[in-house]
Amino acid sequence: EVQLVESGGGSVQAGGSLKLSCVASEMTFDDYDMGWYRQVPGKECELVSSMRRDGTKTYSDSSQGRFTISPDNDKKVVYLQMNNLEPGDTAVYYCAAGTGVVIPTGGNCHRVWGHRYIRYWGQGTQVTVSS
Repeated sequence: EVQLVESGGGSVQAGGSLKLSCVASEMTFDDYDMGWYRQVPGKECELVSSMRRDGTKTYSDSSQGRFTISPDNDKKVVYLQMNNLEPGDTAVYYCAAGTGVVIPTGGNCHRVWGHRYIRYWGQGTQVTVSS
């Protein structure tokens, strides 16, 4: 059974860095498009970064220039390096794998997991940035 497990979250001060990991079991990232999403309670789900099977990487306006998505196919891990963190980055971060990248259109991230493109998702890791 495929599982995605996120880790690396924590509490940091503004300006600090965290590196999130998304570890996959029973799958290879070459076969899926990957996305890092985040959710703030009461707010809409946001696609922070994505990486397609062809190597294309995308970033949201809020993460561009500060976050970097990268794979380690040997270790079956997708990383999200987050630098210069801001209080607005506080959220639960999720990784998801599918046959396409889904851009949220409202609601929480669980709506994204129900999209026909999405195959697997993790339980999330909390990131808290204090000012």
